[in-house]
Amino acid sequence: MNDLLDFGRRALASQPFSKLVGAEITRLEPGFAELRLPLSDQLKQQHGFAHGGVVSYLADNALTFAGGSKLAVPCVTLEMKINYIRPGMGEALVARAEVLNSGRSQAVVRCDVFAVDAGGEKLCAAAQGTIAVLPQKEG
Repeated sequence: MNDLLDFGRRALASQPFSKLVGAEITRLEPGFAELRLPLSDQLKQQHGFAHGGVVSYLADNALTFAGGSKLAVPCVTLEMKINYIRPGMGEALVARAEVLNSGRSQAVVRCDVFAVDAGGEKLCAAAQGTIAVLPQKEG
């Protein structure tokens, strides 16, 4: 395991919500992140699909990990837009995010979220966001 992936796994493990839903980071390279989330019944809405908030959470976290891995400093999502393409159904969701452009204080990142089942992957959402460097704490 590389140092960046190990760092990402520790960071994800420090997020109580990510632990609650069972998210894992499976790949982290400068400017790229992949997160996986097993799709349990607790994460679905009344029609049996992944809840939109869960899909959005996964995209948001993947965007931030990808942006943060490129900027190499603590970051947060400044803004995000998501398009839901089809219902997230299957055994898991996988989000893959890649930096489109980065500077000193922010990165623009794109993310695709896929629903995974025995038949393969189907795109269920596409997101884009701006990842911003956290201000340094004074003192």
